Amino acid sequence: MSNVSATCFHHLRRLWHIRLSLTSESATTLVHAFVTSRVDYCNIVFAGASKIITNKLQRVLNSAARVVNGTRKFDRSLRQLIHSELHWLDIPEHVKYKLGVIIRRCLYGSAPQYLAACCAPVSKTASRQHLRSAASHQLVIPSHRLTS
Repeated sequence: MSNVSATCFHHLRRLWHIRLSLTSESATTLVHAFVTSRVDYCNIVFAGASKIITNKLQRVLNSAARVVNGTRKFDRSLRQLIHSELHWLDIPEHVKYKLGVIIRRCLYGSAPQYLAACCAPVSKTASRQHLRSAASHQLVIPSHRLTS
């Protein structure tokens, strides 16, 4: 995770130097290509992670928003810029969104089979059909052996 943030900050520093010669659309495209794609890659593993871990990635997104808009570090209304103008979610909300999308794809059959096998509804499991959790549309959590 520190490698991702270091790489993103490196690209952001390079983009900041050429920001004045770019249009707003081209700066947004470059930030998406070099920064947000790396932040999005495998960030689903941060589901349920502590704030310390997600804060580093949030700082990357905050810096990317500053590069796109051309604002300085201590300028106000960065939160409004991220949410209303750029339509970006904060990292914890983005992780929840991606997790929801993956689960939906698993339930409707458009995800790979190895993921769909992990997201089985309780109502479809023969031994658990009569449980209260079957009526509340919960998923079966597969048991894993943590010790070897």
